[in-house]
Amino acid sequence: MASSRVVLFSLVFLLLTLCLVESRQVLEFNVSGSSKAGAIDCGGACVARCKDSSRPNLCKRACGTCCSRCSCVPSGTYGNYDSCPCYRDMTTRGSQHKCP
Repeated sequence: MASSRVVLFSLVFLLLTLCLVESRQVLEFNVSGSSKAGAIDCGGACVARCKDSSRPNLCKRACGTCCSRCSCVPSGTYGNYDSCPCYRDMTTRGSQHKCP
């Protein structure tokens, strides 16, 4: 009976240790992922991109979605899609550019 308790305690201890190690690895990945050198300020980039838009709120919302997925926003207020191919290639269901 005592030996089965030791085995059970050892298994529980091993599982808890593995969970702690896994959570630490995830935490380290999230911290290093958020501070990478290529990170972009999507809010500021989209404000600049949408400043001449006739519908700035819609433009900023679409730009923010595209920026978060692609981690880039083309320069200027229109065009220049070749500087960010991911941004350029996103389309709506109607095959129109999703990103402004």
